[in-house]
Amino acid sequence: MNHCTGYESTIGMSRRSFLNGLGMGLGGLALSNILTPEASAEALAERLLSSPQFAPKAKRVIFLFQSGGPSQVDLFDYKPLLNKKHGQELPDEVRKGQRLTGMSGNQASLPLVGSPFKFKQHGESGTWMSDLLPHTAKIADDICVIKSMHTEAINHGPGITMMQTGSQLAGRPSIGSWLSYGLGSDNQDLPSFVVMNTKGATGQPLVSRLWGSGFLPGKHDGVRFRPDKNAVLYLKNPNGLSATNRRKALDALDKMHHKQLEKTGDPELETRIAQYEMAFRMQTSVPEVTDLSNESEATFEMYGKDSKSPGSYAANCLMARRLAERGVKFVQLYHQGWDHHGSLPSGIRKKCAETDQASAALVKDLKQRGMLDDTLVIWGGEFGRTNYSQGAISNGNFGRDHHPRCFSIWMAGGGVKPGVSHGSTDEYGYNLVEDGQGVHVHDFHATLMHLMGINHEQLTYKYQGRHFRLTDVHGHVVDKILT
Repeated sequence: MNHCTGYESTIGMSRRSFLNGLGMGLGGLALSNILTPEASAEALAERLLSSPQFAPKAKRVIFLFQSGGPSQVDLFDYKPLLNKKHGQELPDEVRKGQRLTGMSGNQASLPLVGSPFKFKQHGESGTWMSDLLPHTAKIADDICVIKSMHTEAINHGPGITMMQTGSQLAGRPSIGSWLSYGLGSDNQDLPSFVVMNTKGATGQPLVSRLWGSGFLPGKHDGVRFRPDKNAVLYLKNPNGLSATNRRKALDALDKMHHKQLEKTGDPELETRIAQYEMAFRMQTSVPEVTDLSNESEATFEMYGKDSKSPGSYAANCLMARRLAERGVKFVQLYHQGWDHHGSLPSGIRKKCAETDQASAALVKDLKQRGMLDDTLVIWGGEFGRTNYSQGAISNGNFGRDHHPRCFSIWMAGGGVKPGVSHGSTDEYGYNLVEDGQGVHVHDFHATLMHLMGINHEQLTYKYQGRHFRLTDVHGHVVDKILT
């Protein structure tokens, strides 16, 4: 089956035509039948149109996004030469005239700065990590560290947008929206794409377009879960309105929408119908999934002391596992504060203390529950940090500027080889080693979609006369990291 879905596909059949061909046009669908949604023609069409092209290695993705750009040379990319040349000038033959941000581009000097943290090899794999990550070090044989990530984006807005949507320009669909559109949902009572932000975290602002559906139908937007008793805004019935009366109101609204739909064929109405019905079902499913009272003390201890604090990074990691158990296709966590232009030693130590234990616990938890093999876990930010100091080095204190030419992320489970490091950088940690193992953001996206059973070149959507895809006109699957 051609996987090029949308209102105009490459095989000349729209989603609407497919539905009508089943002999049950949208006007006759009984969306109020929430107990057996699989019985409707639309649900059948979604399953047929949204099946993977080939056997997927991963059924779901959890992306632990570290917003701001973690410093790879202080976490994963061990560069002892920087310690030997600490304070010396970045050689011109290493920089090669490449552009810098306005924050350090006008410095009279670009002094190299070594990492103040100790590096060791861990596990049978011998993966290098700094002492900032003692818990991640214990899962070294379960993760794949990619040291050769790179991007064109040199500032946060374009960088985060690129990592989340495949374009530096705002307005494109996010990764989770593409997967929701291409693969549908495994749980009719929960969104296929859920977003959580760490409560109280500060740094570069996070905006809803990062998890938006862009030009895809709005029902593929990420749904943000918030750390309070009403996890999803506007989900709860107004005071005085019972669930029975709410159901009657939705049924009446449904009839009006379908009459209008028969006249106009407006796909936005289809989205509205789907969203109202999902919201009604979520009134039961969301309180259940967000109630952590049935988790064991051993589980809370594994994720860390903050895991009982709603909205903390640790609690969100635990929530991500619960959502994955219930068939949510894509869970996106955002944790701000990795933008260390100054006071990096203390700043990065704080961020690692907030995230290290829970990140590793998520991998261990999935593994002990038999879920890691088909759950892809990703940890990383939008770019890395420079090997030179932004500003002067003063009494062991320094900062690092943005560095898009090489940075590190790690992946675990879901068809990724465990216990390996992929790609390498030069001895200064400034450029990629030219060995063909560089991983561009487009390659990362192509590989993610491949693991989910999708050919990234074929999942497209026609918008303003052109077929768009997550990887634009680029991207290659990184076969060397796949099992």
